[in-house]
Amino acid sequence: MSFQPYADNKGSIVAIAGKDFAVIAADTRLSDDFKILTRTQSKLFPIGARSVLGSTGCWCDALTFNKILQAREKMYLHDHNREITTPGAAQMLSTMLYYKRFFPYYISNVLAGIDENGRGCVFSYDPVGHCERETYHAGGSAGHLLQPLLDNQIGFKNQNVPQNERPEMTLERALAILTDAFISAAERDIHTGDTLEIVKIFADRKPERATFQLRND
Repeated sequence: MSFQPYADNKGSIVAIAGKDFAVIAADTRLSDDFKILTRTQSKLFPIGARSVLGSTGCWCDALTFNKILQAREKMYLHDHNREITTPGAAQMLSTMLYYKRFFPYYISNVLAGIDENGRGCVFSYDPVGHCERETYHAGGSAGHLLQPLLDNQIGFKNQNVPQNERPEMTLERALAILTDAFISAAERDIHTGDTLEIVKIFADRKPERATFQLRND
């Protein structure tokens, strides 16, 4: 058997941005094919005071990438004497991923936080650093199951609902959609399960963490 430099340890991420908040969630199961390596691995990494990065995929790459990212965040803090903003962190992530484009990090990244205007924002990436700002995004092993539900319930795709009649995205609604999406994904994807870790990010106070129980089998 030839040497394979990458492994895929799976996991799923969802992030949703609102008017003055953002939420990001990831399951805590770490897998290797049909083996469960751990049921309690957090995949959410804080960046500064108002940003959280979710990483899934090759776990050694995720740890290495976030170790370098934390170091660069501290360098920014010492150089500028202020916390890095979410759009600034998004650009830094894009540059770091592009720098490794010829031997890329085998990870799926989603960044959530608050921008300089106090609005929630979500940034998604491909492995070589292409970045897109969105209001919601799903990634990881169950991303193909999670994204259609978000498209329908948040983006109102394939729904004949006028713009002025669409409900406002509140924190409660975002959490309800997010938990429902993961419950559905856990029933269909063996690599998503155990516990859902949720981080709620606000414009006017510190982020809050919560957990939600998913399937254990």
